Amino acid sequence: MEFLTDEKLLIVGAAGMIGSNMAQTAMMMKLTPNICLYDPYAPALEGVAEEMFHCAFEGVNLTFTSDIKEAFTGAKYIVSSGGAARKAGMTREDLLKGNAQIAEDFGKNVRQYCPDVKFVVVIFNPADITGLITLLYSGLKPSQVATLAALDSTRLQSELVKYFKVPASKIENCRTFGGHGEQMAVFASTTKVDGTPLTELIGTDKLPLADWEALKVRVIQGGKNIIDLRGRSSFQSPAYVSIEMIAAAMGGKPFTWPAGTYVNDAQFQNIMMAMETTIDATGIHYKEVAGTESEKAELEKSYKHLCEMRQEVIDLGIMPPVADWKQLNPNM
Repeated sequence: MEFLTDEKLLIVGAAGMIGSNMAQTAMMMKLTPNICLYDPYAPALEGVAEEMFHCAFEGVNLTFTSDIKEAFTGAKYIVSSGGAARKAGMTREDLLKGNAQIAEDFGKNVRQYCPDVKFVVVIFNPADITGLITLLYSGLKPSQVATLAALDSTRLQSELVKYFKVPASKIENCRTFGGHGEQMAVFASTTKVDGTPLTELIGTDKLPLADWEALKVRVIQGGKNIIDLRGRSSFQSPAYVSIEMIAAAMGGKPFTWPAGTYVNDAQFQNIMMAMETTIDATGIHYKEVAGTESEKAELEKSYKHLCEMRQEVIDLGIMPPVADWKQLNPNM
């Protein structure tokens, strides 16, 4: 049976809804026969593993454990949804303190047990900050750690599909950049709808300005809407998109939706945020974001919001001051 690789894929937080969906998706996509599920909550983890065994996936050597050392040792690829879930009335930022501590422990576990890991995807919120903390404490290179920001861009595509009543294939190059949260920058200038630039439609009878502003709000509050509709935070879409990300790193089709990546350049310093990225077998790489002046201003605003969150984590004592980061991770 053809798999992308035979190297070990570790799914952290596998007892949860995102984690269990990631496990099933990874096996359906035939990423590797060597999959390990980890979660500290052993009974639910065993239940997930039993379900996966009942699927009778051919050729997969599925293991599960609540022992951190056993889980992480030898892992070459990791996807972690191992934080607290967002509940009704909460913003992603409300999760900051508890999940920041989890991210620190996660990064330290990577450094201790699998320093030769090739790629890590962090998807527990607030993902920009938890990804940054993971990178810092893991000692990995910035090209080896990505976060799930792409969901915002796919939500923009979804809203445009519903509004214009055209297939998703007719909506090209949807982009949101910056933070994965209420402060994300929603771009219009990159997108085409059935071959027509979205910017040429905004402000016309095809997409009045008020409708566009309302549509942007729906994109920004896409996660909240899932909670309102289902009574729980989204799990199917983050599971699928994050496995597409790790599949790209494992040698599959490159992932070209904007993902969260470590940025340190002339404009944005020492931050994890959604950029124009590509994930492939060499890791995650970004290039400068192109947009209108007003879009760039929104991106700058999003960046400043992320810097404030970063400072909060530094003030909590979970991350050292930026000037001391290289002592923890010389790659940063």
